[in-house]
Amino acid sequence: MSETEAWTIGRLLEWTTQFLADHDAESPRLDAEVLLAHARGCERIELYTTWADEADEPLRQRYRELVRQRADGVPVAYLVGHREFYSLRFRVTPDVLIPRPETELLVVRLLDLAAGEGNSRPVRIADVGAGSGVLAVRAAVHLADAQVAATDISPAALAVARENAQTHGVADRIAFVESDLLTAVPAAEPFDFILSNPPYVSEAEMNGLPREVRDHEPHVALAAGPGGTDVIARLIPQAAERLRAGGWLIMEISPMIAEEVCEIVNADGRFANPVVEKDLAGLPRVVSAQRTK
Repeated sequence: MSETEAWTIGRLLEWTTQFLADHDAESPRLDAEVLLAHARGCERIELYTTWADEADEPLRQRYRELVRQRADGVPVAYLVGHREFYSLRFRVTPDVLIPRPETELLVVRLLDLAAGEGNSRPVRIADVGAGSGVLAVRAAVHLADAQVAATDISPAALAVARENAQTHGVADRIAFVESDLLTAVPAAEPFDFILSNPPYVSEAEMNGLPREVRDHEPHVALAAGPGGTDVIARLIPQAAERLRAGGWLIMEISPMIAEEVCEIVNADGRFANPVVEKDLAGLPRVVSAQRTK
């Protein structure tokens, strides 16, 4: 960086945007803004109201370190410690996957199905592989009487989920269970809904993931064997055992395995024909199946 002119907020943003673009960031301007706002402890909009203000050396040093890590592939969400999901802010750490817009489709599907239930009793929901807890928390926030079980094989992930539940005031209605899928969840009443964003990345796909995902997000939450269906194939029969008749299993999937997932659901014999919904890119993303017997 040349020191012949003052390093204003605007100049920092312009320089960093180009720097991150040169390092293959997908959204260099957004990254530059989010990181600078974090370094300053302000909202992004305030960067534009202070465009001509000079950035002092301590701020530039904090920002420089964040930008260096971003250029090395560290995701922005891990650097700032949070990510928006369905209009709420959630804490994230390298122990959990970063929530993505596609996963919001599971919440939409849940709410649509729950609205048609007309239940007079509290809805029972399981979030399997909860990670940061976005699905469990969002379910509890929207369905005020819901009782939710959030499971994850990682105790570190459950700690993040628990913190997010406390932040959003629903921790009293979510039971956090360290469990491989549903194996350690007490067999009490059956569930009305089982939600899951399970690992579904095949071995071949892992090598083609963006560097920031492949090198920084937890592999245990991504990888699912040679074909990407190992975890889903174990979840489907467990879900059939734990759902009430008429209950729903709602899963996020890779578009590459949609047909195979539907075949696994049908082969179980306890579900109606699964419903496949597409994401905004027109790709198969969510599979829903209702238990019939």
